[in-house]
Amino acid sequence: MTNIQSPRSAEIRRDTKETKVRVSLALDGRGEAQIETGLPFLDHMLELFTRHGLFNLEVECRGDLHIDDHHSVEDIAITLGQAFVQALGDKKGIARYGASLVPMDEALCRVVVDLSGRFYLIYEAKTRRQMIGNFSVELAEHFWRSFAESLSCNLHIDVLRGRNTHHILEATFKGTARALRQAVDRDPRIEGVLSTKGML
Repeated sequence: MTNIQSPRSAEIRRDTKETKVRVSLALDGRGEAQIETGLPFLDHMLELFTRHGLFNLEVECRGDLHIDDHHSVEDIAITLGQAFVQALGDKKGIARYGASLVPMDEALCRVVVDLSGRFYLIYEAKTRRQMIGNFSVELAEHFWRSFAESLSCNLHIDVLRGRNTHHILEATFKGTARALRQAVDRDPRIEGVLSTKGML
């Protein structure tokens, strides 16, 4: 993958006894992804997250999958959130808010994000399956919680309808990408940050 050189970019590494994670992110990209997490379903989700957010994203993870997928999923989400923080910098000129409504066949997902500097997550998604490949479906919520907490954002993910678990999760990743794409966009009319407090 050819990286776009952008001041709104970051590379973060997280090395623990459980995982080794590297994330490289460019906010002003073309939707190019290079993802190797050891979890094929998560690879697929992060690839479409990248494409629909029009970011450039590289993710490498070597985790203790012989135990389970929890540590890898959590640490990837934390590192991705940290990459957004670094790439956003002082947040001057960004739209701050983003929202999307994304269908995936019978599934319909609404996502709203506020890059407020304050963490809050609402995740409402009922699913029927426990596993997709070697990915634990229950960890989808944990992924977004870890990501939102690391980014210090307010993130609402509501699946309005859906039956197929794959479709539901795909809609959440696409929807979050599109909402973030709006929130990180810069508007030349915004002086400083979009807050009466003068900081985000």
